[in-house]
Amino acid sequence: MARQKRKSLEERIADRQAQRPPLKGDKHFEHGPAKWLFIAIMVFIVLIHLVGLVIVMITET
Repeated sequence: MARQKRKSLEERIADRQAQRPPLKGDKHFEHGPAKWLFIAIMVFIVLIHLVGLVIVMITET
C-alpha cells in the first residue's frame, strides 16, 4: 500500500484558515481570556509606571 505524502505546514495552515468563519467587525479579541489578560497586563504596566513616578518624585526632594 502506498503511503500518502503529508501536506506541508503552510498548506495545512492555509486549509485550517480557509475553514474559519470571517472575523466579526469591531471584535479584536476572539478569545475572551486573551482580552482580560491584555487588560490586566496594561493595568499592571500603568501601575508600575505610576509607582516609579511617585518614587522619583519623593527622592527628588
